[in-house]
Amino acid sequence: MSAPHLRAKAMSEVMSRRPRHSEPPSLKISDFFGSSVFNEDAMRMFLTEDAYYAVRQAIHQGQRIERKLADQVASGMKEWASSKGATHYTHWFQPLTGLSAEKHDAFFEPIGGGRSIERFDGSMLVQQEPDASSFPNGGIRNTFEARGYTAWDPSSPAFIMGRTLCIPTIFISYTGEALDYKMPLLRAIHAIDKAATTVCQYFDKDVNKVIATLGWEQEYFLIDEALYHARPDIMMTGRALFGHSPAKGQQLEDHYFGAIPERAQAFMRDFETEALKLGIPVKTRHNEVAPNQFECAPVFEELNLAVDHNVLLMDVMERTARKHDFRVLLHEKPFAGVNGSGKHNNWSLATSTGKNLLKPMKTPKENLQFLTFFINTIKAIHSHADVLRASIASANNDHRLGANEAPPAIISVFIGDHLGKLLDELERDIKGKMTAEAKTELKLNIGRIPQIMLDNTDRNRTSPFAFTGNKFEFRAVGSSANCAGPMTVLNTIVAKQLNDFAKEVDGMIKKGVKKDDAILQVLRDLIVSSKSIRFEGNGYGDEWVKEAEKRGLSNIKDTPRALDVWSRKETMKLFGEMDVLSAVELEARHEIELHSYMLKIQIESRVCGDLAQNHIVPTAITYQNRLIENVRGLRDVLGVEKAKKAAATQVKLIEEMSDHIGSIMTLTEDMIEARKKANGIEESRAKAIAYCDTVKPYLDQIRNHSDKLELLVDDELWQLPKLREVLFTR
Repeated sequence: MSAPHLRAKAMSEVMSRRPRHSEPPSLKISDFFGSSVFNEDAMRMFLTEDAYYAVRQAIHQGQRIERKLADQVASGMKEWASSKGATHYTHWFQPLTGLSAEKHDAFFEPIGGGRSIERFDGSMLVQQEPDASSFPNGGIRNTFEARGYTAWDPSSPAFIMGRTLCIPTIFISYTGEALDYKMPLLRAIHAIDKAATTVCQYFDKDVNKVIATLGWEQEYFLIDEALYHARPDIMMTGRALFGHSPAKGQQLEDHYFGAIPERAQAFMRDFETEALKLGIPVKTRHNEVAPNQFECAPVFEELNLAVDHNVLLMDVMERTARKHDFRVLLHEKPFAGVNGSGKHNNWSLATSTGKNLLKPMKTPKENLQFLTFFINTIKAIHSHADVLRASIASANNDHRLGANEAPPAIISVFIGDHLGKLLDELERDIKGKMTAEAKTELKLNIGRIPQIMLDNTDRNRTSPFAFTGNKFEFRAVGSSANCAGPMTVLNTIVAKQLNDFAKEVDGMIKKGVKKDDAILQVLRDLIVSSKSIRFEGNGYGDEWVKEAEKRGLSNIKDTPRALDVWSRKETMKLFGEMDVLSAVELEARHEIELHSYMLKIQIESRVCGDLAQNHIVPTAITYQNRLIENVRGLRDVLGVEKAKKAAATQVKLIEEMSDHIGSIMTLTEDMIEARKKANGIEESRAKAIAYCDTVKPYLDQIRNHSDKLELLVDDELWQLPKLREVLFTR
């Protein structure tokens, strides 16, 4: 079957689709929420009392589980999993591929004589030894040094997918370096707990633990599977490398928060049901701005668990989509001309006493605590903006950041007018002498700090890092990203800043300054020194780019150069001092991310060249030949002179098509040559920059000529489903 017929066949399949309705196990979500999770209820039922409390202590206090108790936990976990129909188990981990990984082993074990037993003991639960040589390691391991270890993370509960017991684990090399996202995240969580708890002691001696929390918002596109398979560029790269923007895109703003299409809603119900069984507290769903773009969001959770749940949800979404003849696109910018997709990370800190440290309170004393964590977070972003920028850098996200729809590559903080004025008032106090009234109010338990109301300002959708009432929203994270990367950085830099704050306050207290006075004075200094990072205006405007430059803020527009921060001495000192990432681990991650960037651009370039040479140009030539034959026919019928006038438009069209075809062929050949030169470069950074500067620009240039041809060629001949079909077929 010819390619044009394949496009028609794909459209025919799409039009015959009907929603596939399925019912959840119960109409009440509470009846089945967490039913596939080895949660507290399951542990109480299947574990001995000693094993249960050992796991509880490991989760809440980080205590090591003894081998004898690990055997008991494994036995109870196996019994629970078997009761749910599980026949296999796996250590579920998150290598630096950006995906999850698993190797399944059966509980079954032969014992001779044609007999077998079901076996799963503590050693199988606690540790496994997957091949580490084929996962990204950034030079930590040689290819022939394959050994790596996965180790059980008790703080994230085991769960069942299909008929497999999945045990969340860290992934480390034989020599102990982290080869995954989870291990550094756990270290960063420990760092923020320790630092924030120390600062909390200034205000509440009962606080013995601080928990970082996360609520993510997952944006995604849905397209029909038949159209997906008819678009090799979307299949291979996750985005449309070609395709003229349809006349109607998102300009009418009629999709955002509109009625959810029936097929999409049936898919949502199914993936939400599976997610809820896995304990993922998905609560919100809605249409996003672009056609066929949607969003789901859960209730916030403890950070480590929230990250695991997001990685798991992306897997569940993709599996469920196939059952509904859909494909989920998590690429940050799958279609030109409409909004791309992000994954807003809503981050906050909660105490063991139940308080949100980033929630403004009613009393002045409580608000001094709020301001302490609020201002220190702003200062952390100011001091380490380049590190935060690097944490969200990727080939995919480069298409989105600053594209008049998402936060720009310039890191800034939005706090709103009310809080901005409050910080300005505190700043003015440091520039002049305190009034007698102010001194009196300090003595009266900081009475001069006003009550701060929740949601007292509008949101700023153009800010990459915005305060939204009781949390900070990191909006620049990409939709396909693992939240662990940016969250590891954020918690590390805030922990470092809190340590510095406590050191400075303690130093002033030792000199005889009263505690509250010392806290306020240090906060004022931080307000002044971090003021340049605060921006309340339009982050999409050109004026902000100029203003940011005046303020000395970085504007690193591409991934290879954004990643340079990982090799800076001050970055290595920061992560080393906080015991989050060693110099070796940072160097490895730098190498891995550069290599990943290069490979993604390389794949896009190869797919672009293939489609240009084997699909687009031949189709254009076929139509051009039809026009040429028609012109010849007119000459035969009308004669040369009359045919000139009658065929003038067609001749002009032939010439225009020839220009585009010639440009595509020339640009494609030049791109291939640029790729060959880049491939000859050994050093990773230089190679990534070569791909960025000398290969990537050809993609848009070739696309421009192809999109012009798309408007000229007979629609019946065009081989690739058009974006109007991909985006508006439901």
